[in-house]
Amino acid sequence: MNPDPVWEALLALDRGRVWHPYGALPAPVPPLPVVSAEGVRLRLADGRELIDGMASWWCAIHGYRHPALDRAVTEQLQSMAHVMFGGLTHEPGIRLAERLTELAPRRLEKVFFADSGSVSVEVAIKMCLQFQRAAGRRDRRRLLTVRGGYHGDTFGAMAVCDPVGGMHSLFTGVLPEHVFAERPPDGFEAPLDEGWAARLSALVAEHAHELAAVIVEPVVQGAGGMRFHSPECVALLRALCDEHGLLLVLDEIATGFGRTGQMFACEHAGVTPDVMCVGKALTGGYMTLAATLCTAEVAETISRGEGGGLMHGPTFMANPLACSVALASLDLLDGLGWRVRVAEIEAGLRTGLEPARALAGVSDVRVLGAIGVVQLEREVDMAAATTIAVEHGVWLRPFRDLVYTMPPYVIDAGDLARVTEAIVDVARMSG
Repeated sequence: MNPDPVWEALLALDRGRVWHPYGALPAPVPPLPVVSAEGVRLRLADGRELIDGMASWWCAIHGYRHPALDRAVTEQLQSMAHVMFGGLTHEPGIRLAERLTELAPRRLEKVFFADSGSVSVEVAIKMCLQFQRAAGRRDRRRLLTVRGGYHGDTFGAMAVCDPVGGMHSLFTGVLPEHVFAERPPDGFEAPLDEGWAARLSALVAEHAHELAAVIVEPVVQGAGGMRFHSPECVALLRALCDEHGLLLVLDEIATGFGRTGQMFACEHAGVTPDVMCVGKALTGGYMTLAATLCTAEVAETISRGEGGGLMHGPTFMANPLACSVALASLDLLDGLGWRVRVAEIEAGLRTGLEPARALAGVSDVRVLGAIGVVQLEREVDMAAATTIAVEHGVWLRPFRDLVYTMPPYVIDAGDLARVTEAIVDVARMSG
């Protein structure tokens, strides 16, 4: 196929001008040019099509160009694309807040909209600090979290990411220093490790006088390592927060809206947090939008404190286009029978990834809901892995020692099998 001169020029501009995520400029592995996307497929400039095994970093749960989501955006455009949320309000924002509180675990009755998942974590941290200050506990200015976590790329969020193994170790000494417990022991079905529980309990008790909150990703640690832990770990954290007067913040940005087999991962533990962050799949991957939900007690305490409210206000807060498409995405979840679909994907991932377990160089294979992970004994060669996956007609984005998939919920069995075949082949070639 002859190269397209227009795209040759565009890619030259990309190399010289565009900085892609988590990389150098120019990008060491040239990005693939996408010209359109529909269903679960990305179409490249040279005509090739790739099955998207990543759901665009876990957000495009309904795939691309879904008629209901397209319609929600175009219909909202007939009235307004955006209006500031300070001093004004609008129906999509009100309806979405109502819908989120109906879906969320009990007692999460108040909704603060944010621009992105990272910003929703910033909002959650502010909520916790302002809550403790308004409650007369001004010395409680630190947070406790666990190693192996990832909560975003902004400064407050980076400060509660793993300080050693995380992506933000370069900023040590600049970020606020919080309290880090051991990473929860691996295994979704594992019983609570009594040694870990005792050490965690002692650490919380030791620092309770200075802690405002505990923040963790429930059940699944995402970009910090794609690890699963027992729901009993989350239940223990809830009990410790209650015992010591701390708020429990659960980061459901990656796990929310069905990804683990429950609407929210904390439901595996039967736990309600005081504050919960959601994002990514909220709009079905159409627009950036996130939210921080909290209990009435948290909201009312902050509102009685100095300042008279939460000290945050994004320009694009509750953008009407984003809220409208989020409502449509949640409607699709209702009609999709998402529990059945996620269970089917889980079964397909277990079957399709099992051959990787016997390969040299593979240290673990794990599946939970619509998440499938093959962990290697060494770091993935990104360029080689991408080439192998593309040869299978699949788009994957490995990182560190992990080759994984979090596909759209609408993927069919045949396409899912191609995704798992690509992952197994990448693992085979990396062994």
